[in-house]
Amino acid sequence: MAHKQKKKHKKNDQKGAIAAVAFGHEAASPPAPLSRKEYEAELKHLHAELVKLQLWVKHTGAKICIVFEGRDGAGKGGVIKAILERVSPRIFRVVALPPPTDREKSQMFIQRYVPHLPAGGEITIFDRSWYNRAGVDRVMGFCTEEQSKKFLESVPYVEQSIVESGVLLLKYWLEVSEEEQTRRMESRIDDPRKIWKLSPMDLESYARWYDYSRARDAMFEASDTMWAPWFVAFSDDKKRARLNIISHLLSRIPYEDVPREKVKLPKRQKDPTYVEADYARHRVPERF
Repeated sequence: MAHKQKKKHKKNDQKGAIAAVAFGHEAASPPAPLSRKEYEAELKHLHAELVKLQLWVKHTGAKICIVFEGRDGAGKGGVIKAILERVSPRIFRVVALPPPTDREKSQMFIQRYVPHLPAGGEITIFDRSWYNRAGVDRVMGFCTEEQSKKFLESVPYVEQSIVESGVLLLKYWLEVSEEEQTRRMESRIDDPRKIWKLSPMDLESYARWYDYSRARDAMFEASDTMWAPWFVAFSDDKKRARLNIISHLLSRIPYEDVPREKVKLPKRQKDPTYVEADYARHRVPERF
């Protein structure tokens, strides 16, 4: 039994290596995992740069749109959370739209996304985007093959219009291996913090690995353009993927330090006549 399991794991590793090479990823031995200390030190530096970016965007009125796509369990949420940890939600806005209403279903497909594109001084992050039409909608039968084909024919021109309007558009695809996706999905089953991530749709998408692979390939072929290219991040190592993506997106934006005065706390007012009010307070129990 152990021998069979060993052979099975070896076969899976070989499949993963072949898939990685085919997808443009070197099949070299993975680097050693980052320690928490190393990861947090690098992330602290990148957070400081994201704050600089935020100040520059607000100062210049720049418009930045970042799209995150990928398989379920690829780590999109973790990357977005790492980006947002130290910045203002007034500048960095996350868009994660629910399923369309009946009215929205009757609209031009991309119409429901357009109002969420960034205005001047904003960075919009799409946690899944109009590319639903090329992925989940196509694989799950929420649209016809003809509708998906029409979308892929038109989306490059739509994105060209977005870019020509002054929006800096960045598109990221997070790629996870079959084995790592399985591990992550299984970890959600008994974890009360993660069980909400296991919807019937997530389970169905897990079963249809190669349907999603074909949909991804068609999406790349149609929409990887000079004005809005796709950038692929391999996310089996979550920490490295987060650092790599944040570092890369910073490198794609021509932000600069914004001159600002050094912050100095003002003197706090003094009022010897003030007496603390004596009123009932409903205190939170100090259980910890």
